Amino acid sequence: MRSGVRSKAIVLSLMFAGTTLVSSVPSSAGAERKETGNSQSDRWPRSPLAPKGAPNILIIMTDDVGFGTTSTFGGPVPTAAFDRLAGEGLRFNRFHTTAMCSPTRASLLTGREPHNVAMGVVTNFPTGFDGYTTVIPDSAGTIADILKAHGYNTSMFGKGHVTPEWEMSIAGPYDRWPVGLGFEYFYGFLGADTSMWNPNVVENTVAVQPDTGVRDYHFEKDMADHAIKWLRNQNAAAPDKPFLMYYAPGLAHTPHHAPKAWIDRFRGNFDQGWDIVREETFARQKAEGIIPKDAELTQRPESMPAWASLTPEQKRVYARLMEAYAGSVAYSDAQTGRVIEEIRRSGEFDNTIIIYIQGDNGSSAEGGLGGLAFSQSLIVGRHEDFAELADHLDDIGTANMYNHFPAAWGWAMNAPFPWWKQVASQEGGTRNGMVISWPKGIAEHGEIRTQYTHVSDIFPTLLELAGVAEPKTIAGVAQQPVDGVSFSYSFNAPDAPSHRRTQVYEMMQNYGIYSDGWMSGTLPEKMPWDLIPRDGESAKVIEPRWTLFNLDRDFSTAHDLAQQNPEKLAELKRLFQTEAEKNHILPIHEPGVGREGMPTLGKKRTHFTYPSGIANLNEDAAPYTIGESFVITASVDVPAQANGVLVAHGGRYGGYSLYLANGRPVFHYNSVGSDQYRIASHDPIGPGDHVIKMGFVADQERAGTPGTVTLTVDGKVVASGRIDRTIAGWVSHTEGFDIGADRITPVSDEYTTEQSTFEGTISEIRFDIDP
Repeated sequence: MRSGVRSKAIVLSLMFAGTTLVSSVPSSAGAERKETGNSQSDRWPRSPLAPKGAPNILIIMTDDVGFGTTSTFGGPVPTAAFDRLAGEGLRFNRFHTTAMCSPTRASLLTGREPHNVAMGVVTNFPTGFDGYTTVIPDSAGTIADILKAHGYNTSMFGKGHVTPEWEMSIAGPYDRWPVGLGFEYFYGFLGADTSMWNPNVVENTVAVQPDTGVRDYHFEKDMADHAIKWLRNQNAAAPDKPFLMYYAPGLAHTPHHAPKAWIDRFRGNFDQGWDIVREETFARQKAEGIIPKDAELTQRPESMPAWASLTPEQKRVYARLMEAYAGSVAYSDAQTGRVIEEIRRSGEFDNTIIIYIQGDNGSSAEGGLGGLAFSQSLIVGRHEDFAELADHLDDIGTANMYNHFPAAWGWAMNAPFPWWKQVASQEGGTRNGMVISWPKGIAEHGEIRTQYTHVSDIFPTLLELAGVAEPKTIAGVAQQPVDGVSFSYSFNAPDAPSHRRTQVYEMMQNYGIYSDGWMSGTLPEKMPWDLIPRDGESAKVIEPRWTLFNLDRDFSTAHDLAQQNPEKLAELKRLFQTEAEKNHILPIHEPGVGREGMPTLGKKRTHFTYPSGIANLNEDAAPYTIGESFVITASVDVPAQANGVLVAHGGRYGGYSLYLANGRPVFHYNSVGSDQYRIASHDPIGPGDHVIKMGFVADQERAGTPGTVTLTVDGKVVASGRIDRTIAGWVSHTEGFDIGADRITPVSDEYTTEQSTFEGTISEIRFDIDP
């Protein structure tokens, strides 16, 4: 566990090359005592000083944007800010991520292989094996930890997704929140995703509710506004102090939310379908020199339908889903561009290193073959049919949906590679477009670099450019070796051979190895839309099918050489075993295996008592009702015709709520989309003290179970009814648990969040699980 005084201790001392540097009193600060007559001047502690001329650093990482998405890398979505930066800097066409969100982000921040910092999987699916607990150790200090201790101001905006779920409540610890990972200021969200229209936002360690009712509110705009404000204040307070900003947009992860005007910019642009869009991208990539002239376009997987095979209605709906994705990518880039323009305006652009990475993995196929109106359907075990999408065509991209495009669009956005997000063993899951700009330090502009690089390489590269050595200890904790390899040599040496010669991969049982131009990996046995392990599923023994590619001769991995070159394949398989053992990858296992004993605040409790005012308690700390019978008991004092929420968990995209509507007790269970269940009393209750109970009796003890609801007031049954399907997975991965209101989005459309505050007095809310 990280020490509570960790951030202060980092500033006080660091051990470099065996020598302790006490940065609170640097030798250049004139801290020696001086005699003045009979008095002695005070010896003032000094803040750490950055190396002279140290560059500012802006790291930008978007979400789920494939290699072939942006115009900068030949894709169909114009990204003006990304384009301009590429013209002023360098494009890297062999940059690699880890194939999923949390592992890529942990590797970026720590410079280590994800399994070496226990982030071998997203924080939503930890297991009890060393490489997979999702608890970043103290021995892996972040780039922010180190630069802050060397005189940098540090900030982070946007998506975190590196905090263990059981540490995300107000109880902390905050050691693995952004503010505990070296960032002095944070404005964003801790989880995997959030609604762009109604985000679940944290500022430092406090949940805040942005004014989403203002005109043109969108989280990406709000995030850019906060980043620009921070830059201006930082520059005003200490213009000579360099900054590190980690800017992590939530787009284009689902939900693909963008202003309608931005989505409408792409009206008709994708009517030709995914097959032709991918071919058009491939042609542009060749024409612009992004990929070699001899590269071949890989074929559509047999599991995915040809665009020509779809009905006209399917084409219309699926094209609109792609328009929403394109709108979200373009809009996000425009907001990021505002932040970059602020750096230009301040005069700091020439000495600012900007690393702009489009995507923390390849584009996603998690929307399944037919796309999703609500991506929550994937994680709550709900089947969506096409009619639901078609009936809500005009809602795509709005707050009424949490839309995700069909998997074939994800495949198309990864052109020219096959496969997609989650598949660490293939280039389509790990190859992302990256641009670096630093006018003061990079002479060439608009060129392409082909050296093989990995996200862990950014850490040592930036420390080298900032003139800061890797510490041996941080806050008294010995630091584990950095796995990244600096690629600064490539900036002004386009033909230099890659310094990274080996790279191991594993994600969701997809694993592979790169070595000196060769890549060998397994083919996925499980599709992304089968991501969520279900209760009762046993671990599967998978006999992997290995592939082999010569990346130096076959850029797009069009030719599998496993059968033709068994000796090389065997060599790489042996190398993989060695690297897997060395990097905490073994045992390779399904996400649902090995979770026994996982830390939790709420899942093992059966009784909960709350006063009024509990707000946005995170999922792990809330009552665990999935697959269980449970009783809610509310002791309240109500006025006549009272309204308001007694308790709510979740919101518009899944959850439940017990509330009063004109004095009538109502229990609403939102099983996502059209699966809505409302059990309500016919008669209002009178003013005064009452005990309102909701009892849910599950048909079976399993996730998703149907069951019966009974509402009582003062011991008298006032309503009962059935819930045909409850939520599996998470009640809500985007919204919390509230007492006395429903604070981010409403579970039921019978009230709004503004109207949800309970008009009476809550003495106590009690939960009893499996009573």
